[in-house]
Amino acid sequence: MMRRWFSPLLSLPLILGLAACQATPPQSASETAPAAAEIATIPDDPDPALWVLKDEDTTIYLFGTVHILKPGLTWFDEAVKDSFEASDELVIEMIEPEPAEMMKIVSELAIDTTGVPLRDKLNAEDRTEYEAAMTSLELPLNAFDPLDPWFASVSMSLVPLMKNGYDTNSGVEKSLISNAKAKNLKIIGLETPRQQLGFFDNLPEDVQIRFLNFNVASIGDMADGMENMVAHWANANIDALAELMNAGLEEKILYETLLSDRNANWAVWVDDRMDQPGTVFMAVGAGHLAGDASLQVQLKKRGFRVERIKY
Repeated sequence: MMRRWFSPLLSLPLILGLAACQATPPQSASETAPAAAEIATIPDDPDPALWVLKDEDTTIYLFGTVHILKPGLTWFDEAVKDSFEASDELVIEMIEPEPAEMMKIVSELAIDTTGVPLRDKLNAEDRTEYEAAMTSLELPLNAFDPLDPWFASVSMSLVPLMKNGYDTNSGVEKSLISNAKAKNLKIIGLETPRQQLGFFDNLPEDVQIRFLNFNVASIGDMADGMENMVAHWANANIDALAELMNAGLEEKILYETLLSDRNANWAVWVDDRMDQPGTVFMAVGAGHLAGDASLQVQLKKRGFRVERIKY
């Protein structure tokens, strides 16, 4: 049972991306999820946003990704493909280890060690709603009982997406890595698998449970919410994407842990990389390139000029 649910979630950027695109989590279990917004339209020719910063001998392209997509979306063309083809190396959030190693890391961090089953950590009302959601997803009620709330929450979020045609193998990173290997490009990860999992595992349990409770209340809107996010990404609607993807991080600890602190760290990496010649294609979750704490904002604070590439 455990292996069954670990397998589709072995992509850690996917976990972070799913959590970041949730609607605002309630501050208490009594609050309910907001009404679903109107769904934007995915264009026939997606043109996701792309930025660049450069000096005399260094160019870094910044491209926002979506970690899970439906097959057949043609985004890797025009300026995106041209910029990638001009690059010497690909930089992504994390290089995934072999499945066995990733399974080991996930097992060490995502399995609860207190001996208290997940459902026993919920109050009576929340437990009833949780079990109803599990039933609606055709999952055994005890499927996530051995897991930490954060991992159960994201696992639950993924199920309706996969039922609606989303594929973890169709995400942007999968395509970029495949193309990078074909070109024999150097591939660099900004974070380690254990570090990425740790962002969630180190959250206070009450915060994790609020995320779980909110996802339970939102389970029927997950697929539409993802469709909306992909449409804003494909249309390069940066402001709308920022509002949608980062709304779930309104709690200070979530905002800092999953977004602003990471962007600040990545800005340091970019700053250091600009001291070396070459051309870099840097691809991170689209939510990191939108909003008031975006990577571009962090870079501008360091004196860099980041320009949007129009195409």
